[in-house]
Amino acid sequence: MSQQNNIKFSEFVNKFPPIELPITITMDSSRHFSQQNDPFPPLMIQQFILPYDIGEVDEYTEYVPCLRVKGTKGMQALLYWKAGLMTYDFILITFTDKGAFIDKKVIAGTKVEGNSLVMAVATIDEDWVIHVVGGVSEATSTDYSPSNSQSFELELLPSGHIEKSESESELIPE
Repeated sequence: MSQQNNIKFSEFVNKFPPIELPITITMDSSRHFSQQNDPFPPLMIQQFILPYDIGEVDEYTEYVPCLRVKGTKGMQALLYWKAGLMTYDFILITFTDKGAFIDKKVIAGTKVEGNSLVMAVATIDEDWVIHVVGGVSEATSTDYSPSNSQSFELELLPSGHIEKSESESELIPE
């Protein structure tokens, strides 16, 4: 990539509005963020998202900037939405202030696996603890049994790493 085609990391960070915590992320959040935030230019996706993306990416995959966690020092904690074929993820990604990648984790989303619908919502609290609740139901059913729910916690550390709790189960694996 030529030097003139590089986008400054600060331009990428500015796509994410700073948000006061706590905040709850649900599938309805994607519509809000899509309406409120300008989309990423393709070069920005190429430079700052695709090198760290895991999973299916095709010409129909969509990325939307959501929010920036306020009050971080020495790092940037950014949340974006990735819409792919039958998979919709909210991804928390962290970088140093200079743009070096630190960590990333899917914290909420929805996906269809066979005949199952896997859904998870997340709340990020003021202490950077991420509470995730999710479950699995039949994709064709409108009934959801709370007994199918699981919950776990992640923590965004000051270093930018996203730590899993000991009892975490992967509801929405990367």
